[in-house]
Amino acid sequence: MKFIVVRAGGARLFSEFGCLHVNLGDVVVLAANTLCGAEPEGWVTTTTLYLDRDYVIDQVFWQYAARFKDRLDASDFLDTNYAEPAQVVRIGEDRAGLLMPWLDELAALSVDGLRAERFYRAQALVSAVLDVVVPHLAVTDQRVTSTQRSAIVPSAPRHRAFRPLRDEARRVAELIAGELDRRWSVPELAGAVHLSPSQLRRVFTASFGKSPIAYLTMLRAERMAHLLKVTDSSISVIAASVGWGDPDFAARQFRRSIGVAPSEYRRISRKTPLPTDPE
Repeated sequence: MKFIVVRAGGARLFSEFGCLHVNLGDVVVLAANTLCGAEPEGWVTTTTLYLDRDYVIDQVFWQYAARFKDRLDASDFLDTNYAEPAQVVRIGEDRAGLLMPWLDELAALSVDGLRAERFYRAQALVSAVLDVVVPHLAVTDQRVTSTQRSAIVPSAPRHRAFRPLRDEARRVAELIAGELDRRWSVPELAGAVHLSPSQLRRVFTASFGKSPIAYLTMLRAERMAHLLKVTDSSISVIAASVGWGDPDFAARQFRRSIGVAPSEYRRISRKTPLPTDPE
């Protein structure tokens, strides 16, 4: 999970919530594997706090220890009550001012890797930041919007390397990324790693927080956004190059992932015209 604190300046942000302006006093909260892009409006300064989901689950477990039996209960509570994968929290300039010295100290502690003897200081600083931000997060008792997801990121095992949990999931992710323009299906991907389709969905979602097809959509939208920004190709050509032969379908998927239509994203993100070839 990421908490992006806007310290100065402003930017236009694109994500599943659409297109929003952020300035001093705003905190952008993103779940893992959530696309988010930004274009500075003049200039912008931010500090990003990265939190492992297992750490967050532990905090939630002890916060509500009287009502939970185990960490799985805490994980389900987190997914249900904080289900939006992307949101902007407007905490205001005064509260943002409180965060600045804590964020500066956290950054200093993290420069060369956090030493074990400074763990409790870092944890105290993180808790102070969360104490200011979390009360302002959007909370829901049920998943009611198209952007909310039943599974966001993996919650087990307790100690893990920063890579997918299963080799099958990693392999499927490599296959998808290697051929974005291919018409992938879950049965085809499952066959490639010798799993049933239902097994693959469970394994892949546990590793990446998305189904294989949702993950493919995310990568296509990300690639399409890059091409819209750096090339002068038509939207239909770019859509086809990432695997979406129907421009209308591509536009809907892009808007759902990035928050704005492809044409609007290109207009906003292209600060200067691309050079043209001499005649």
